[in-house]
Amino acid sequence: MKALFRSDFVQGLLARLLGRYLHFALRTTRWTLVGDGHFDTIGAGQAAVFAFWHECLPLMPALSLIADGRPSYRRVPIHTLVSRHRDGRFIGEVVRRFGIEPVLGSSSRGGPAALRTLLALLKKGDHIGITPDGPRGPRHSPAPGVAQLAALAGVPVLPCAARSTHRIVLGTWDRMAIPLPFGRGFMVCGAPVRVPRDAWEATLPAIEAALNQALAEADRLCAR
Repeated sequence: MKALFRSDFVQGLLARLLGRYLHFALRTTRWTLVGDGHFDTIGAGQAAVFAFWHECLPLMPALSLIADGRPSYRRVPIHTLVSRHRDGRFIGEVVRRFGIEPVLGSSSRGGPAALRTLLALLKKGDHIGITPDGPRGPRHSPAPGVAQLAALAGVPVLPCAARSTHRIVLGTWDRMAIPLPFGRGFMVCGAPVRVPRDAWEATLPAIEAALNQALAEADRLCAR
């Protein structure tokens, strides 16, 4: 059975099913965008790194659904960094259902090549989504890559978080939340964090604090 579930065919089938489910769940959720002024600055066409904790990953495609309804949004290609591990490739197949293209790589496998690819995409004006504590944690602890990428590309980091009132929380290291249909959802965008090229390490605490603040606000709104 393990060999069967690891096969490319089954993995592809499961990714399609999960992608369709998430599309249904996110479409039937009533979304509120919090911090729309911060998003509109980026959504008008400025390249940026969208950062969010790994537990928010299944909910973040909703941002593209929300953005499509905003007159100030200029649609640009969106990419996300996923691990070369089987789990990462599976996530890549899921996000493709939302028009998000995966870039394979991590700090341990394919990191330099992925960084060059992401830099080239940002220079074109594309958007990049990154989970700074992924793919294996520690939870809510950002790896240096998010600040390095933003500094080298000369673009800001937009801290984001998402929560829905109807969800299942998995017993994984990140406590990933899977949305259920017909709930209320809150997409929070914090103030963009500027990352100086010669002092990117000093901005990591600010990025961590901004991500935690965005998630805390999303949790507060869901609890009302």
